[in-house]
Amino acid sequence: MIDELARADRAVAACADTAVWALAEPDLIAALDATHRLAQRLAAVQLALVRELDGRGTAVAQGASSTAVWLRGRLRLDIGAARRLVALAASVDVAPPAVRQALADGAVSVEQARVIADTAATVSAVAGTEVADRAVGMLVEWAGQFEPTLLRRMGTRILDHVAPDLADAADAATLAAEAAREARDRHVTVSEQTGGRLRLSGILDAETAALLRAAIDPLSAPSGPDDTRCAGQRRHDALADVCRLALRTGELPETGGDPAQLVVTTSFDGLTRQLGVGALDVGLRLTPDTVRRLACDAAVLPAVLGGAGQVLDVGRQRRLVTGPLRRALVLRDRGCAFPGCDRPPRWCAAHHIRHWADGGPTSLDNAVLLCGHHHRHVHQADWVVRLGDDGRPEFIPPAWLDPDRLPRRNEFHRRT
Repeated sequence: MIDELARADRAVAACADTAVWALAEPDLIAALDATHRLAQRLAAVQLALVRELDGRGTAVAQGASSTAVWLRGRLRLDIGAARRLVALAASVDVAPPAVRQALADGAVSVEQARVIADTAATVSAVAGTEVADRAVGMLVEWAGQFEPTLLRRMGTRILDHVAPDLADAADAATLAAEAAREARDRHVTVSEQTGGRLRLSGILDAETAALLRAAIDPLSAPSGPDDTRCAGQRRHDALADVCRLALRTGELPETGGDPAQLVVTTSFDGLTRQLGVGALDVGLRLTPDTVRRLACDAAVLPAVLGGAGQVLDVGRQRRLVTGPLRRALVLRDRGCAFPGCDRPPRWCAAHHIRHWADGGPTSLDNAVLLCGHHHRHVHQADWVVRLGDDGRPEFIPPAWLDPDRLPRRNEFHRRT
């Protein structure tokens, strides 16, 4: 085997040196098909080797805690990829011989083989190995036309073709198997990055995926023609809004339910001069702009220190827009007051028109409701916020956006 693999390695190396630009289009396509078929055949050999090494306990014998951990170091894989390789090797190993042969022949991809193996296991449990073998033959044939996701979907109805009298029972078994797979595979990984950022990754089961979409999809749409955020950034901001809402409900467990859990520490002199950096209670440093924006968020409790480090104030209650004052603000603005925004009051924070750190009072005449996105925007851009003669908020755009700087209002919440 080693000699044959070395010969194949030399052949592939020779192909890598070929000037593909000189190939005619039909030859390019034929070469692409050939490389794909060869990759699947090599995958079949690799999976067989992984399964044998796992069965012999080679990894543990060499001091690793598992085969996946050993593969991570040996093949320089991410641990997730190493675990999937071990799981796939086990899945293919117990699959019907026709599945392993199709993979070895390059007739199916690795992921198609896993779909066929999973389906065969479900059908075998319901209808026996003879029916499962017929199902495998049909799925291998379909694999020449359909990618893994469609193949799995078609596999859920395979008994309609090979054993119609058992289709209903198989449906129930398939659903149970899918539910078990969802429960097994569900996870969310939170990895710390530099600068206090987090990287999220994971797999959600169908119900949780539906809940997430229901929560963030309405908040992920562009806020207007001037919204330059990409789709991923909009989903990020929508998730932040969902977290802010959860904190405001007061229904979370005691360790996280109080919206005043976030403490911003800064110097009073730096805050008033718009120059002071700050720090969260978890040690993350914040820019002056972020400190000033957070300092007027009704869900944040500031800890303001003097020059010598003494505590001057920890969340003066008169600074917070709460209770009857917030209710009056909601009745007046009915949601985010920024022009064109449709975010409801529960997604909004109270913004001090004249900043609290500049001596601005906490009163209805000095507050306006803003959603998280527009709260950041107002703090970072050159918009001017004021109350009109009728007491309603109006926003004066920067000169680069409107040279005449005509005041704008949000009429969305006035439609009903």
